[in-house]
Amino acid sequence: MDPNVFARSILVITEKNMRIYYFKGPVVVFGLLFPLIMFLTFFIGRNLDIVLFFPGFLGMMLFFTASSVGPLITPWEKREKTYERLISLPVILESIIIGDLLAGAIFGVAITTIVFVVCAELLHLPLMNAGLLALSFVLGSIAFAALGTLLASPTTDNPSNIMMLSSLVRLPLIFVSGIFIPLGQLSGWEWILTSLSPLTYLVDLFHASLNGDAVYPPWLDILALVIVILVFIGSAKVIQKRNLVKGI
Repeated sequence: MDPNVFARSILVITEKNMRIYYFKGPVVVFGLLFPLIMFLTFFIGRNLDIVLFFPGFLGMMLFFTASSVGPLITPWEKREKTYERLISLPVILESIIIGDLLAGAIFGVAITTIVFVVCAELLHLPLMNAGLLALSFVLGSIAFAALGTLLASPTTDNPSNIMMLSSLVRLPLIFVSGIFIPLGQLSGWEWILTSLSPLTYLVDLFHASLNGDAVYPPWLDILALVIVILVFIGSAKVIQKRNLVKGI
């Protein structure tokens, strides 16, 4: 496929997704309201050190916002019978996957950046490394937008089924990621379980860029997120390609 056509198809699909899905109910609820409610539930009134726990809240916000758009796109379009029309256009499967991913990633970066700027001004948060923070935003948003795209890959045209699956996957990742218990306080099987969550490495990167108290070296967090991105995108491509071959 011509590179210019490939790039243009990605931009068109991304723009279409941003225009249609950013203001859908599930995206607003799971991408904006849910992480805010989680923050209020666990942090307000408990006299916790906000500087210590803010990287975890920031990671949770980016996780939910970036992964909230992707699970809605494919099942919604299959239900509205626009998915078949999309794949009949001069685009390839990779264009659709990357377009869906970019829509989620842009949403995640935009919302989380606003939250960070407001909180940094109000709470006078430290910032050790602005460049590393920006890289964390980009890698985290792409990783969890890729997760959202992967979650949308199963063969169903019912968005509620995918949103239910999304909740079953995302909520356990939140609670085993070291957001509510700092990584430095974990040991044994708890540390092993936490290390399996990709969100752990994003939160650790936020600790490195904001407070300078990360547990892992930044290069390891970055490598882990890059591997996660490749695995999620590759898995989404395999599943969706198999569905197309089967005609579903």
